Formats: sequence, C-alpha cells, structure tokens
Amino acid sequence: MAESAAERPATATGPGRLLIAVYGVFAVAATARAGFQIATKFSEAPVSYTLSAVAAVVYVLATVALASRGAFARRLAWATVGFELLGVLIVGTVTVLDPGDFPADTVWSVYGRGYGFVPLVLPLVGLWWLRRTRAG
Repeated sequence: MAESAAERPATATGPGRLLIAVYGVFAVAATARAGFQIATKFSEAPVSYTLSAVAAVVYVLATVALASRGAFARRLAWATVGFELLGVLIVGTVTVLDPGDFPADTVWSVYGRGYGFVPLVLPLVGLWWLRRTRAG
C-alpha cells in the first residue's frame, strides 16, 4: 500500500533539522554578504557579486523547502539543492581553471573554499536526505 503524504518521513525531522539549520545559516550569511557587496562595490566584480546573490536566493529557497511539507516543497527542495550542486561544481571549476574571470570570491568559488568546502558537501548531504526521506 502506498504511503500518504502525511505518512512520509518529513525532511524536517531528526537529522533533517540540522540540515535545515545549516542551510538557514548559509541563507543568512550569503544574503548579508551579497547585499553588502552589491551595495558597496558592485562595479568591482559584478559577475561575482551577482553569483553571490543567486547563491543567497538558492539557500533561502532550499531552507524554506526543506523545512516545509508537501509535494511542491519537496520538488522545490530537489530543484534548489540540485541547482546548488551544479552551481558549486560549475563556479568551482571555472574559478580553479581561470581565476581571473572572478576578481572577487563568491560563496561557490573554488568549491566553497572560503566556507570550509561546506557549499560542496551541503548539497550532497541535502540530496542524500531528500532521497532517504522519499516515499516508499
């Protein structure tokens, strides 16, 4: 018998709470950093600072989606966490191969080196958690 939405394991239970807390910290940190950079020195590195803002939006949406219930929230969580992983891999690779294109670091530069590589590990854990808590 198929599980109903109410019987599915929620992403916001158990270890999922820690995952959501880490996403929340990154949402606040990335939003504050991007906001400051855009407000004070956007002309110095517009691509880098725009990518930081994109990362901030992704972290905010992922936090909300992971903390929420329902099919839409789950799809949004998959999309945002998957997008985050792609962003970290693409931006990380570009900043390693040609650092001159990014005169200022983003959250995802060099695979999140400035944040202890948490931006690289976080989406992997997020995708694992979403898979683990999926319906039977």
